[in-house]
Amino acid sequence: MQKPKIITKLPGPKAQRILRKDKKYISPSYTRSYPAVIERGEGCWVWDVDGNKFLDFNAGIAVCTTGHCHPEVVEAIRKQAGTLIHMSGTDYYYPLQTDLAEKLAEITPGGMNKRVFFCNSGAEAVEGAFKLARYATGRKNVVAFYGAFHGRTMGALSLTASKVIQKHKFGPLIAGVYHVPYAYCYRCVYHLEYPGCDFACVNYIEDYLFKKIVPAEEVAAIFVEPIQGEGGYIVPPPGYFNKLRALCDKYGILLVADEVQSGMGRTGKMFALEHWEVMADIYCVAKGIASGLPLGAFISNAGLMNWPAGTHASTFGGNPVACASALVTIKLLENGLIENACKMGELILKRLEALQAKYQFIGDIRGKGLMIAMELVEDSISKRPIPDKRNSIVYQCFEKGLLLQGCGESAIRFSPPLIVTEEEVNVAMDILESVLAGVIVK
Repeated sequence: MQKPKIITKLPGPKAQRILRKDKKYISPSYTRSYPAVIERGEGCWVWDVDGNKFLDFNAGIAVCTTGHCHPEVVEAIRKQAGTLIHMSGTDYYYPLQTDLAEKLAEITPGGMNKRVFFCNSGAEAVEGAFKLARYATGRKNVVAFYGAFHGRTMGALSLTASKVIQKHKFGPLIAGVYHVPYAYCYRCVYHLEYPGCDFACVNYIEDYLFKKIVPAEEVAAIFVEPIQGEGGYIVPPPGYFNKLRALCDKYGILLVADEVQSGMGRTGKMFALEHWEVMADIYCVAKGIASGLPLGAFISNAGLMNWPAGTHASTFGGNPVACASALVTIKLLENGLIENACKMGELILKRLEALQAKYQFIGDIRGKGLMIAMELVEDSISKRPIPDKRNSIVYQCFEKGLLLQGCGESAIRFSPPLIVTEEEVNVAMDILESVLAGVIVK
């Protein structure tokens, strides 16, 4: 059994030199939870510049779907890099780009009559979907959710409602964006309980937003993360998306699923929205699509994506090396990794639920597949968030060789590569438990 191996004080001497240079030359706007200076990776394991070995339960923020440097992915990248690196998908044709578009049409719910636009990131995918929704419907307004994170470019940032610092001093943002509460049942803004709530959070859109603020007939789309990512890995209850889909259909509004973090097998389905047997009109993907190479896309029905040449384009989108990596990634997902995400996710949930029964400050455990969160609170009655304690736990896990990240105001996310094994899950949970044993609240 592999285990983390910490051989220096963290950060080590080589890491400290790089951190000093980083502070001098790199924008301070980046968010880093701990001083991990990573040099190489293999599978679910990474090593820093001082030789310390860590178990990675972040997967590069849910990006390294197939683990670090999967041999089949590396071989595909090497082969394509030796053949053609770039010619610009805006002006030329690539066989791999066309092959990947066909594959995405196949795996995205709703039949093969689809078109794909390739870009470089999740934010770009959301930006493009935003433009397409306005173009296709002729409507200017859109609806998004509190807690949502859709990216940091201006259009995606206008949809984002996760942390105020992300918008501070960047206004005015894109007009015509309206936010409503998400289905965060653990912290229901209406102080109701499911299922007796009758989806008050969806009813609010029709009964208040559409009647008092913006006419439904002027709304182009509703942008939603099937499971909110940075907002706290929040999973809506059964029936929520059916109700939301019905609302969109009633008023001719497009449903745009931001599957940037939840897609590509992470939740035990190729797309998280499949858990509720609901289809979106536009799907945005990125992160895990190419096992670490920058690639994003949005996918829709062919009749919807029917804009003329020059309407939207991207110099680097659909880069052939990234497309080669994506095709291998999808093959690996279909050949067992999605199934493994289900199995390992169940094991993590079981271990976390046992910890929840033991520690009162673990308020909520939630997730699907390998997109799981543990929300920490001061007590089960007040549910008061304890972000400082959460941050301390994450840092102490780092010191013991386990890489985790926070999400939401007071939650820890678990998003390891989809290749993670039972042994690696148990190593991670054992480290976590050893840290939690020393936590004192109040």
